[in-house]
Amino acid sequence: MFGAKNMSLHRDCTSFEQGPIRPPSEARSLLIRVTRNCPWNRCAFCHTYQGERFSLRPVAEIKEEIRRIGGMVERIRALSGENNEHFRSVAAWVLSGGESVFLQDANSLIVKTDDLAEIIAFIRTNLPSVRRITTYARAKTAARKSREELKRLQEAGLSRIHIGMETGYDPLLKFIRKGVSAAEQVEGGQKIREAGISLCEYVMPGLGGSQWSAEHALETARVLNQINPDHIRLRTLQVVPGSPLGEKVREGKFQPLDDEAILREIRLFFETLRGITSEVVSDHILNLLEELEGTLPGDKERIIGVIDHFFSLSMEERMIFRLGRRMGIYRRLDDLADSHTYRRLEEILQGYRERDPRHLEGDLAKLRSRYI
Repeated sequence: MFGAKNMSLHRDCTSFEQGPIRPPSEARSLLIRVTRNCPWNRCAFCHTYQGERFSLRPVAEIKEEIRRIGGMVERIRALSGENNEHFRSVAAWVLSGGESVFLQDANSLIVKTDDLAEIIAFIRTNLPSVRRITTYARAKTAARKSREELKRLQEAGLSRIHIGMETGYDPLLKFIRKGVSAAEQVEGGQKIREAGISLCEYVMPGLGGSQWSAEHALETARVLNQINPDHIRLRTLQVVPGSPLGEKVREGKFQPLDDEAILREIRLFFETLRGITSEVVSDHILNLLEELEGTLPGDKERIIGVIDHFFSLSMEERMIFRLGRRMGIYRRLDDLADSHTYRRLEEILQGYRERDPRHLEGDLAKLRSRYI
């Protein structure tokens, strides 16, 4: 979800553009920028493209960069130690196998189907090691594409589409200015699946705040039940100061949930998922529990059991785990068994009790904000 901003407009034999973000699962992918920034750029929780204008990149320019990358691949086979960040990024990609490409930025599907299919096919021709091509997209854009257009992209070589669903609850979608309806999310998701393209939907626990937590959980699960995506990824909300949602918090129009309230929301979400075969992934540091992973429906009860295990712990154990997780020390509930680390965190917690326990929640929030 997060990546370093790295855009170069200077042209030389080892230079090409890269956008600001990619999914964590695309860490080993070569990044090829098809569009610049986000055509919607109004979501209340997002700050990634604030102040940036959207634009389509010329197909000829993209193809020239792909040719350039192909030349770099050949050089990498003979050279090492090139002091150029773009050369190094391609070198790292080649050394990791050179099989995966991610098309940037926020919504590559907005490109005309003929142009996007041409770009994808050109990648396949000029980078023959590539086996997988993926991209971000908006559900509304996918819904507007015909099934035939999406099938053409699949046949050209598009392997997977990542969509930020966030929520399936219409009043909340309007509140966060997502610019899409639940019905459009269903239509777009179903079309992608019918075209034979792998679909990854991102859900944002905590996005409903105190007002819409239950509705957010129930309606998001309802939408996913109709889509049955290949993957569901959990991305817990972190309100960014200065974002539109951050302003709503400041104005008292949105009250964020704490870790435990978000876990209760996630439990309701899993309880409501039915009849789907998606793989669930909890692969981001903002998620309190990484263990909420598995393949539905077989792992559903085990996943819910992990949440129940957390709430079966004493209040102190839960707080120590939260502290350890936000400090980057804990990853799984079993990590509590490390007595040395537990005692160290216990001492930190006791320090808060002796000074002012109210400061702890604020400091936990600050620790979470490091991962934006």
